[in-house]
Amino acid sequence: MGIEEWIRDRGGIVRSEQLRRAGWSNRALTRAVAEGALQRPRNGWLALPTADRYLVAAAKAGVVLTCVTQAVRLELWVLNEDMPHVAAPPHSGTVRIDVDAAGMRKATVHWAAPVVPRHPGSLVDPIENVLASVAVCRPYEEALVIWESALNKGMVDHQALRRLPFTGRARELCEAASAYSDSGLESFVIPRLRWMRLRIVAQAWIAGHLVDFLIGERLVLQIDGGHHVGPQREADIAHDARLMLMGFHVIRVGYRQMIEDWPGVQALIMRAVAEGLHRAA
Repeated sequence: MGIEEWIRDRGGIVRSEQLRRAGWSNRALTRAVAEGALQRPRNGWLALPTADRYLVAAAKAGVVLTCVTQAVRLELWVLNEDMPHVAAPPHSGTVRIDVDAAGMRKATVHWAAPVVPRHPGSLVDPIENVLASVAVCRPYEEALVIWESALNKGMVDHQALRRLPFTGRARELCEAASAYSDSGLESFVIPRLRWMRLRIVAQAWIAGHLVDFLIGERLVLQIDGGHHVGPQREADIAHDARLMLMGFHVIRVGYRQMIEDWPGVQALIMRAVAEGLHRAA
């Protein structure tokens, strides 16, 4: 196996010492760099020219990708990523973050000690550290969306998370998060409606299908994402009709309403509750 293929199999960027342990000499590595087959973003690292630019930038800066940046890479629900977010050991003096014309760093650096130790050859944070960074960096609801997305995808185990030494906001999110939210939009509902003191069941099974939320005994809240079109939309309409024939009342809202007009959504629910539509006949 050639050096380029070996590095490609390991993500496109590796520590130089890994290559030396695999049998390549310093001379061979230097020649590969001189010929343009490899790049050296920083002493101790070698990368293919086609390597992930985020990983190369992390190696160059002496950091790991974390918080919302790594959450996006993991395809978790993220509502807002303002700039790259990276992590470095507390009091690290080797971090090299570029600055803009105004002298401001082009990335947000998280300096806190990690919950899970970081391997020196890693350029991305473990998911537990990602969640810890999110907890202190993002507003509560945005952070909860990411935590619940990770739980829903099976990237973390809830019981294992509870055994970690989270504190403050991270501990609060750990206790509040649920694995049952199918989308980030659903993560907003229970925290925003808790004040109503009603029984709210996420992912309730009714009439052969899951509904997003069952409020009380008979009020169903369905939240449409971008995939609710075509056959999916037709199936949703048919299920809504079946629910109504069974005595349920359905409120169906979309992405824009949840993100841009939550007061309007909440008003619909409040009026339905005031009319007693959440109660069994």
